[in-house]
Amino acid sequence: MTREVSNLRDEQPVKVIETESLLIAYVEYGKAKGWPVILSHGFPYDAHAYDKVASILMQAGARVIIPYTRGFGPTRFISPDMMRNGQQAARGLDIIQLSEALGLDRPILGGFDWGGNASCVAAALWPEKVGGLVSYAGYDVIDVGQQRNPSSPSLERVYWYQHLFQSERGRKCLAENRYEIGRLLWNEWSPEWKFDETTYARTAAAFDNPDFVDVVIHCYRFMHGLEAGLPALQPFEDLLAQKPRITVPAVTIDGADDPLKPGGTLDHSGQFIGNHEHVVADTGHNVPQEAPWVFADAILKVRDWLN
Repeated sequence: MTREVSNLRDEQPVKVIETESLLIAYVEYGKAKGWPVILSHGFPYDAHAYDKVASILMQAGARVIIPYTRGFGPTRFISPDMMRNGQQAARGLDIIQLSEALGLDRPILGGFDWGGNASCVAAALWPEKVGGLVSYAGYDVIDVGQQRNPSSPSLERVYWYQHLFQSERGRKCLAENRYEIGRLLWNEWSPEWKFDETTYARTAAAFDNPDFVDVVIHCYRFMHGLEAGLPALQPFEDLLAQKPRITVPAVTIDGADDPLKPGGTLDHSGQFIGNHEHVVADTGHNVPQEAPWVFADAILKVRDWLN
């Protein structure tokens, strides 16, 4: 059952649908009979990242669903006793369960940051339920074992927020300074993007979710192998540790100026064994807002392959 809740956006009403674990808040563009697309955001972003992408796709006949991921905006856990986990298997399963709850038929999944990770997880583990994939950046399935090894010092410096979040001092810092941390990361990750304070503030409102801090902290502690996930999800994590290849048609995108992905992810191409194309955009990390036409074109390319 769906219902509308208070409108956090100017353009589209926010709806909520219940899944096994969550009351997932989402916005929807296009007609109910349109070809289905689910676009997933990451940290520290929200559903507004896809406003322009969704408008382009709607004009091409798509039905576009943009959920607020767990811990963001009006999305809520269905029980106060549930673990506020941010692990990749949980977020990938959220997408599949959202699709099922809405009755979507093998939607195209698109995502960046956490949303790219979750979309890759969904496509890798449940390919029979996914039509195609657009992923920023590359094969974005987290290798938890590899995360225990250090990167180059220059890249570890870029990952300062991940290291901060491993400590209780970091948890407190995020709780007290979530607005400032998010804006700092936007500036660092998209160095040429000149967003205004209104644009950022509209997204940062989604960080006021009561589960935001717990979900974010767990995501990065789990990713580094320092906190356990939900036991029921461990079989999925074990499968992901085997790096399953993605069989659905996929377009992968890199941002040429993204400090999180120096050198890009073209070397991930072997993980895609269906139709695959790799695109490099003249952007930083947030391709959907910096160059929405690039992200929309990638979705349309996958759509063409499916026809």
